[in-house]
Amino acid sequence: MTSSSLDNAMFGLFSTHALHLADKHGVFVHLIEEGAATPDRIAAARRIDAETLERLLLVLAAVSVVERDADGSYRLARALVPSFDPQNPRYIGGFVRHLVTNTTGQLQQLDAYLTRGKAAVDAELPSPFETIYRDEAATGAFLEAMWQLSYGVSHELAQLAGLEDVRHLVDVGGASGAFAVAALGRYPDLRVTVYDLPQVGPFLERTRDEQGLGERLSFAPGDFFREALPAADCLSFGYILSDWEDKTCVELLRKAYDACASGGRVLLMERLFDEDGGPLATAAQNLSMHVETYGRHRTAEEYFGLLREAGFTDCAVHRSTWDKHLVMGRKP
Repeated sequence: MTSSSLDNAMFGLFSTHALHLADKHGVFVHLIEEGAATPDRIAAARRIDAETLERLLLVLAAVSVVERDADGSYRLARALVPSFDPQNPRYIGGFVRHLVTNTTGQLQQLDAYLTRGKAAVDAELPSPFETIYRDEAATGAFLEAMWQLSYGVSHELAQLAGLEDVRHLVDVGGASGAFAVAALGRYPDLRVTVYDLPQVGPFLERTRDEQGLGERLSFAPGDFFREALPAADCLSFGYILSDWEDKTCVELLRKAYDACASGGRVLLMERLFDEDGGPLATAAQNLSMHVETYGRHRTAEEYFGLLREAGFTDCAVHRSTWDKHLVMGRKP
């Protein structure tokens, strides 16, 4: 008899794919809009195979994503409705799709990393960001996943940041503007510049137009390894430093220090390890960082060390109710 923890570890592959397929084929939307339903009824409405659907729903019931009634109908667990509602900021469908269609395949590299080392294996491969931004479709899929991973929590992070005294924020690697939009919505006197690779520009401009932000949201194309960062009262890095090794992080933070006004701040928004090595989501994403980027996740104290090495002081951490948190440093 296996324990539940071992079962979850062994069979997580199946539940992740079941999540993805149920979201892709509108099963969760059907349960949200119509309430409890049998597999036959859902399958008829969504024009999918009933037997395959029932097997997927049994897996999702076993991990408590859906609940199975005595009459054989299924309902989505109430607490998880926001996570599978495409209209809700907590929607995770795009990120789950990224895990299945991108991350899963790349995890196969771990065997080679174990036997030959990451540096030797990666030397034979294109850089991670060449793969991520290889064409417009791949860029769009990645940015959508990052938006879904970041937009909901960004509202809380913007509040925790306390930007009432900031007039200009530069969001370094800000993608299609999840944190920028949240911050602009909370602080009416704020102006935000998203600094990212040129191919991100059209997606940021689309966000600006859809959100009606006009001149308050602008885009600055560039490569933070080759150029200085734009000057600002405050600079932010969301899920950026976890892409890079410590030495590179310090180099980027020194550029932020040079660009930051005296008395200004830098914001780091990242998953954080607890001192005991958890939680699971951070540990799993830390493994993902190993194959998808050059970085890793860290504790708050480790980020404090990087900030201090770059010259920042008064370091502090503000934890959100989500799994992304805020680490801050100030330029004297």
